Amino acid sequence: MRVAIVTGDARVYYTATKVLREYHIPFLSLRVGERIPYDVEVVLTGERDKVDFPVKVIVHDENFIDELLAKLEGRERFKNVFIAIDPGARPGLSVVADGRVIEVHRLGSPRDVEIVVDLLEKYPGARIKIGHGAKRHRTMTLKALGEMLGYDYPIIVVNEFRTTPKVGGIESSSVVDIVASINIGLRGGRETTIGELLEVKEPTKREIEDIKRRSRELSGNITIPSSLAREVALGNLTLEEAIELHRRRSR
Repeated sequence: MRVAIVTGDARVYYTATKVLREYHIPFLSLRVGERIPYDVEVVLTGERDKVDFPVKVIVHDENFIDELLAKLEGRERFKNVFIAIDPGARPGLSVVADGRVIEVHRLGSPRDVEIVVDLLEKYPGARIKIGHGAKRHRTMTLKALGEMLGYDYPIIVVNEFRTTPKVGGIESSSVVDIVASINIGLRGGRETTIGELLEVKEPTKREIEDIKRRSRELSGNITIPSSLAREVALGNLTLEEAIELHRRRSR
């Protein structure tokens, strides 16, 4: 048992047990003064309870769970925390702290960066890493981050070579994007700023034609014009948005 409730306050005990059961966290119940087993890491107690233990969380209300989870996960002891992003249509995201994976997520879209901001608040001092690949999707993610954090915000760009694994010989995006983000989080990279990374060059004719070809494949019968393909290349639109915009303009 990593958690023990040590209190003589019935209200504190009721609140603590209720929340711990909701989060499926096992616990011990001890009286004040009883010996606390060696494997207990955190003690939950009341403000008036006199409990001698190095790691305590005072239970005022149900919001104690955030502090408890932080102590159980060791967030307060980490030296280096990285929020790593594998750019793509649905970016993989991981939190890697001192070489250990703490959290993983899969974003809904390249612009779905609110969770990154939440994680920066959750892990004070964390730094962002992003893979250098998937140029168009990466640009969209960087722009979304820049709008929320500022374009002078520091970021680490990482070479993605061989970060994306294969599962059973066939790439499964729901898994590999997350694994790739973990590998990005574990690698070193070049420190820069969001603004510097967004110094996007004008797309080549070949890039424009490739985007137009993919618009036909995705839609079945629509080829977006070069002007919209350019916006996709610059990361200002997704390919789906460009196709839908072309549909509306053609009506």
